[in-house]
Formats: sequence, C-alpha cells, structure tokens
Amino acid sequence: MKALFLENIHEEAAARFTHAGYEVKRLAGSPDKDTLLEEIKDVEVLGIRSKTKVTSAVLDAAPKLQVVGAFCIGTDQIDLHACSERGIAVFNDPHSNTRSVAELALGEIIMLVRRVFQNSSELHQGVWEKSAKDRHEVRGMTVGIVGYGKIGSQLSELAQAIGMKVIFCDVTEVLARGNAKKVSFEELLQTADFVTLHVDGRPHNRGFFGADEFRMMKEGSYFMNLSRGFVVDHEALAENLRSGKVQGAAIDVFPKEPKTKGGEFSDALQNLPNVILTPHIGGSTEEAQLHIAHLVSARLHRYIEAGDTILSVNFPQCRLERTPGNHRLVHIHRNQPGMLLAINKVFGDRGINVERQVLDTKGEVGYAILDVNQEWDAGLIAALEGIPNTIRFRPLY
Repeated sequence: MKALFLENIHEEAAARFTHAGYEVKRLAGSPDKDTLLEEIKDVEVLGIRSKTKVTSAVLDAAPKLQVVGAFCIGTDQIDLHACSERGIAVFNDPHSNTRSVAELALGEIIMLVRRVFQNSSELHQGVWEKSAKDRHEVRGMTVGIVGYGKIGSQLSELAQAIGMKVIFCDVTEVLARGNAKKVSFEELLQTADFVTLHVDGRPHNRGFFGADEFRMMKEGSYFMNLSRGFVVDHEALAENLRSGKVQGAAIDVFPKEPKTKGGEFSDALQNLPNVILTPHIGGSTEEAQLHIAHLVSARLHRYIEAGDTILSVNFPQCRLERTPGNHRLVHIHRNQPGMLLAINKVFGDRGINVERQVLDTKGEVGYAILDVNQEWDAGLIAALEGIPNTIRFRPLY
C-alpha cells in the first residue's frame, strides 16, 4: 500500500507507515494541482496540513484512496461530503496544538502592551528609546475571548493565572474556567482591552469581523486573530490601527497565505506600528507537531488495519476489538433502512456465522464492522459489494 504525506508533516507520521511496510513518500509544501493529481493516483493513505485542498477532482484522481489525515485542527480544506460519498474516512487532531496556540496568544498580549517589537526594531536600527510611556502591565486588564473552545478556554486559564480578567462569548453553552464570565458579543467588544478571536473555519464565519465590529471596540484596545484568515477584514483593521482606535494587533492567519515556505506575501497590515505578524505558526512547535504526528498517524493506521473510526470527522464512531481466529470486513453504505438485514443475509445464505458486529450511522453514511468465522472469498466480496446502497466494501484480514 502507498502513503503520501505533504506539507512537511513530522517524520514520525511517515515512520509509522514505513515500519508497517507501506511505500511512503513525503513532499515539502503543498503541491500545485497537476502535481497533486499525479502523485495521488495510486495512494491509499493521504496526509496533509492546512494548505492542500482535497476537492472532488482530487478524490476522482485517487480511486484507491481510503483515508485522509489532516495533521492540524481544521478540515475546511477537505470536501468532507465528497469523501463520505466515496467511502473515504477523514481524521484530524483538534487537541494537540491547542496549548501552543494559547501560549503564543498570551505571549503576544504581553508583547503588545509593552510594545516590545517596536523597541526591538528600534534597537536593531541603532536607536535607544527607553520609555515607560504607553507601556503597561497586563495584570488587571480584561481579555475578551471570542470562541471559548479548546484554545480559547486554555488561554482563559493562562490569562487568569497572571492576573487578567476574562470575559468570553461563544455560540454554544460552555463551562467557564475559573472566574471567566460569559457575556454578549457586543458587551465583549465594548469592554475588553484585548479582543482575541478563536473561532472555527465554518463558512458562516467568513467576513465575521469587519468595520462594524471594530467600531464597537473600546477606544485604544488591542486586537488579535489566531483562528482563520478569512474571518477578519484586514483593510478595516489597518484603518483602525492608523486612526489609533486599535492601538496594537497580533495576526497569525491571513486571507491569502503562500502555499510554500518562502512564498511571496503581501497584506494590508504590513509596516504598521505595534503590529505583530507571524506566518501561521500558532501550532508550530516541535511538541505540538510531534503529538499531532503520533495521534493522526495512529488513527489512520488503525482505520486501515482494523476499521476503527474513532475520532473520524465524517464517519460514525465504530470500534471492534480484535479476537483470534476471526476475519474482519467493513461495509460502508448509505444510511437506508434494511442495510444490516441485507448484509447479514449475505452471510446467512453462505452459512457464515457473524461472530461480532457493530454498526452506526452519521448523516447519510452507515458503517459496519463485522467479524466472521471463516475466510472471505471473491464470491462473498462480490455479494457484499452488490448490495444496493453500498458505498464501499473493505476486507481487512
């Protein structure tokens, strides 16, 4: 079997499959469309990060593809519906880099309010400009967290630990950490000294923060975005920075980002004072990338070898522990009445006993793992593949 890992995914991810006997290829960066279509045509396992777009056209070029791993939090770059329609499972890691992002956000809060980058730039130019003017402690200041998920809630704890007040808003009911207080979005903008975005990449968040939202912000406050680049209107932010309404910003994600290291970059926020720009490095620590490599590669390998879909973002959550002497098959189908009956009838008609089975559904997809008491053959495979509404059938061992 072949595995392809793109975008400089940590070498430990590839090592797991190399040790398991797979033919593994690694490519730096996100390849252009033609290169990707060529590279993926015989691949069963695909690993990507945030830059590679897995579209229907890409999937059509990869008839053997069984599983996609997003070695990052988001899966916006993957057409999940198209994957489900083709019986391709998708996995990501929504946890392992959250601490890295939260730590960067906290560090940038302190750097902004102390104007550290401005002082550093002046010293690099030979200018000694020591001053306490417009430099403050963060203790007692209020940070407003928009999106109180895994990253936002960790930032909440870190900020409170150094004496900051925390307010937050979220579209769902979530448990406040420590003394954090949930408020309305409008109250957060009007009250917070720091407004920091930690929202997800779903389409409704596109253009979420623009001129109207900056207008509501507290005079002289700070703005941060470590979530998604398309969430914020950078022209509006630049205007508010120049006017002084916003006196500093830290931005890690951009509407247009280069696909490869060293690629050309241009943005409206360049060369503005007290603005920290970082190249989408929120989760880019050695610790985070190693943890992500271990977790996602383990899920991909477990899916291929055992049919385990735990933590899949588009398939039902199914797991069946291995027992000696059994043979395992996986049936992926459309979520229609009578599918389990039809599957079991195929075995019953052939005198094959189903020792254990698990079936669950998610949206339009049904997923069944079946352990049987005798080895499968071509006739059995053909019969199971021929069941109406079958998406994909996989004999495992």
